[in-house]
Amino acid sequence: MKLLTLITVVLSFCLNGAIAATLTDEEYAKAEKYIIECATDWANTVVTGDKSQRKIYFAEDFTGTEPNGDRYGKKDRINETGPSKVYVSNNINNIKVSFYGETAVAHGDETWVKKDGSTGRWVWTDVWVRRNGSWQMIAAQDADAPVSNN
Repeated sequence: MKLLTLITVVLSFCLNGAIAATLTDEEYAKAEKYIIECATDWANTVVTGDKSQRKIYFAEDFTGTEPNGDRYGKKDRINETGPSKVYVSNNINNIKVSFYGETAVAHGDETWVKKDGSTGRWVWTDVWVRRNGSWQMIAAQDADAPVSNN
């Protein structure tokens, strides 16, 4: 009987903790909008070089992976300087954000044009967590992909 009571108490505690971590529909909508704005900002900075917002949305422990497999961190992306010498445009095509409690996964793709006229497309997955009430990107995985006609 004591074991059953202990199990009930532990399960109750776990369920209450899980319920407390659930956000409202309004909070999820606000977070989704913010994540999409940050992804758009990141895409724009590939061309403009304006990295001022990146300090806010990259977590200190952020790790990203380039299409070639190289890894980079927050400081690597913040310390990039000046407008691009390679790209003339980089546009977000679509972004889908899914939430798992206080974790979000954003899937998207973007197409770019280089100064030499060549074009390409990246598809990516970004992982976000809510820490101390703020959403921060903790991981990114980028891949080269064929340009889609969709």
